[in-house]
Amino acid sequence: MKTDTADRIVEYIKRKGRTTPRELVAYLSISPQAVFKHLRKLVDSNVLYKTGRPPAVYYSLIEKEPDVEDITINPDIEKTIESNFLVITPSGEYRAGLEGFVYWCRKFNLPVSKTAQEYGRTLEKYNACKSGNLINGMDKFRSTFETVHLDHVCYLDFYAIERFGKTKLGQLLLSAKQGQDRGLIRLLTEEIKPGIDSLIQEYEIDGVGYIPPTIKREIQFMKELKRNLNLNVKEVSIIKLKPPVIVAQKSLSKLEDRIENARNTIVVNEERHFRNILLIDDAVGSGATLNETAARIREKKICSGRITGLAVTGSFKGFDVISEI
Repeated sequence: MKTDTADRIVEYIKRKGRTTPRELVAYLSISPQAVFKHLRKLVDSNVLYKTGRPPAVYYSLIEKEPDVEDITINPDIEKTIESNFLVITPSGEYRAGLEGFVYWCRKFNLPVSKTAQEYGRTLEKYNACKSGNLINGMDKFRSTFETVHLDHVCYLDFYAIERFGKTKLGQLLLSAKQGQDRGLIRLLTEEIKPGIDSLIQEYEIDGVGYIPPTIKREIQFMKELKRNLNLNVKEVSIIKLKPPVIVAQKSLSKLEDRIENARNTIVVNEERHFRNILLIDDAVGSGATLNETAARIREKKICSGRITGLAVTGSFKGFDVISEI
């Protein structure tokens, strides 16, 4: 009986551990196009996972978790997990929803059904901080800064929650920035764009400013985010000066140092006038950069209405938790 090509690929990888498309072309004696067609289907079916980038791309088998327990989860909690849970494995696999949750539980030897209930209760606690789909950060800013130059501050989600670690947006943000991954930035953009569009409409935003990065990277997160969002709103020009020695905000542990860093390096290079401005940042730790950017806008008197700060993620309390981004 003739063996199916997909089965032959799987058997080959079982023997080899991992393989490249070129090896499979030679082994199967078929065209590269046919090999890639089968590989895509096996990846989409969660049989294989792909690591690396051209020209060094490898395919490996996804290890199936043994059925060590009966999983019974409340349908509402299962829906919550499917919408909110994401883990990226140490080997770089993207596992979302219930599949990712089961993987995470078994990695830490936790009972899936009971842990799912605890996850649901934990999310309820954090979701209580939300109004609609946004988290109000103004109380934190008022308790942190002597003068708050923003009229509104909000986050799309927390960066991390107790016990379960990084949220879906937190995980996407960290992996996209650290991995310099345009695909993950696009995926993150798809998650957050509806919330940003809604905020722009509700607050009658006519100017959007993107908080510039401190560290130069080959792929700049904010630049990619701006391109993917493609907002139909005028951009407020904001630049970050390059001092003799570049000091990243995340490397500063004291609030006053972060304020000084932002105050002396952020420049609003804009002469046009706006009614309401939205400032977008990737993550709010201390909030110093957002607040000082708003201060520069106030000084230039280019905004006649409100200035709103929006972060993809924010911390539940304190700001050291986001220092890794």
